[in-house]
Amino acid sequence: EVAGAEALVICTNTMHKVAPDIEAHINIPLLHIADATGLRITQQQLQTVGLLGTAFTMQEGFYKDRLTSKFGIEVLAPEEDEIKDIHRVIYEELCLGQVNDDSRQRYLEIIDSLSQRGAQAIILGCTEIGLLVKPEHSRVPLLDTTLIHAQAAVQFALGNAEASPV
Repeated sequence: EVAGAEALVICTNTMHKVAPDIEAHINIPLLHIADATGLRITQQQLQTVGLLGTAFTMQEGFYKDRLTSKFGIEVLAPEEDEIKDIHRVIYEELCLGQVNDDSRQRYLEIIDSLSQRGAQAIILGCTEIGLLVKPEHSRVPLLDTTLIHAQAAVQFALGNAEASPV
């Protein structure tokens, strides 16, 4: 901020759990990843989405509650055993640069389960998940928060307020 930044972007989903603390100590906007994602979801006229991410992102309210309260979006989390598998793959494989077909198949099973429960699309709510699951792998639309957040930051930088979630 002192160096001239006009906004702050936290380039990870999970670390948005501390976004309120950061916002309390800065005078520039924080471009929240859930806001960028919520805006994209509403633009696509979706009401119910599934959320994949770290256990923190899927279980704690900092992400889901924001989407629900600010955008009216119903957010479905995976079942407990699915959450454990998703979290394990993120930290024990994807963060180490490992992309395994068996893990991709497990994620696709979880995506199908969320779809059967009513999810119209799936939020890839961890920056690493896009390494494993791509749109061509899924029958359900995927919302890659890494891409969505980056696009929102660019729109903010270009002064396009309608496309920016601030």
